[in-house]
Amino acid sequence: MAQGATGVMARYHRPAMRLTRSSILALSGCLVLAAVAGCGSGVPGNSVADVAGNPISTAAFNHWMFVAAQGTASQSPGSPVIVPTDPPSFKGCIRQVRQQIPSLSKTSDKQLKSECGQLFTSMSNQVLNFLIESYWYQADAARLHIKVTDAQVQQELNKDKASQFPTASSFAQFLTETGQTVQDILYRVRMNLISMDLVSKHKTTVTPAEINAYYALHKSSFGSPETRNIRIVLAKTQAQANQAKAALAAGQSWSAVAKQYSTDATTKNNGGLLTGVTKGQQDAALDKAAFSAPVNKVLGPVKAQLASGYYVLEVTSVKHPTQQSLTQATPQIRQLLTSQAQTSAENAVATHAKNNWQSKTKCRSDYAVSDCPGYKAPKTATTGSATTR
Repeated sequence: MAQGATGVMARYHRPAMRLTRSSILALSGCLVLAAVAGCGSGVPGNSVADVAGNPISTAAFNHWMFVAAQGTASQSPGSPVIVPTDPPSFKGCIRQVRQQIPSLSKTSDKQLKSECGQLFTSMSNQVLNFLIESYWYQADAARLHIKVTDAQVQQELNKDKASQFPTASSFAQFLTETGQTVQDILYRVRMNLISMDLVSKHKTTVTPAEINAYYALHKSSFGSPETRNIRIVLAKTQAQANQAKAALAAGQSWSAVAKQYSTDATTKNNGGLLTGVTKGQQDAALDKAAFSAPVNKVLGPVKAQLASGYYVLEVTSVKHPTQQSLTQATPQIRQLLTSQAQTSAENAVATHAKNNWQSKTKCRSDYAVSDCPGYKAPKTATTGSATTR
């Protein structure tokens, strides 16, 4: 990894609410929303945000910033774990950079502060948005009387562990690598179950009528058109085209004739061969002649419509068109439409939660992210020499 401050800014992927080795963000069990309180007048002093009276503590935020940094670093062994959690001064982050990246030990405070700020923006947008949205989803679930029991959560965790972690030690290693606790994972599982319950309130099934309609509109997508392999010579004049055709009739090879007579740069050095040609791809005059020609018969001269010159051509093979029946195409269409319906349902859940709760969300100014009301993205800072060392 590069030894500049940007070396610690490995791309951080926003995770799905699912337990996987690649998903590194978790939520603490202490954040479970017990009730939806009335909107408070501000953000408590020991918190970074507040959702309808439910604070997200600075300690919880800092914990998940560490989880984010630890999980990212674990993907590149040996990478430093830099956790910027002290805006706007970032004095602690600056100390971490100097201690863990020796090549930056003498870089100015101003430059490292800029780098820490960029890292903080990248990580906090992922972490805090996820923490806020978890509250939104729990609040919507409470309104809909959706309940997820501890037994359900434990059962789901056991299932995930059995499928993804063959031994207890491998699960323990996963926790160590990502900086998480079992309670963190249990919370993530709970959030995943809540999310699935919310999505289930929307249409995600596909009917036979929808499959039939999709097939009718996209029938050509479930087959392949006729293709032809063609040899051509594009001669400058009709006389030269006739000479090329005569040479072929006399037994000369397409390779020799194309090199001697053809002006087509694409094919003159490969025996005039065009492979896998579909109707409409070539010059209109050539296209018409080629797709009405029998196989293995030299034809021409045919005056080119767009190019300058005359074609001599031969169709060497034909691959006939194919078409899947509705029955054959149904599994593929069902999978596609189901995926689209699932995505649509997930988007609807997210939009509904945002519409219900964003106005009741407050964020401390130094921690503002896109889920905070009135958020404005900061201007991208220009990095200096420290980013390239």
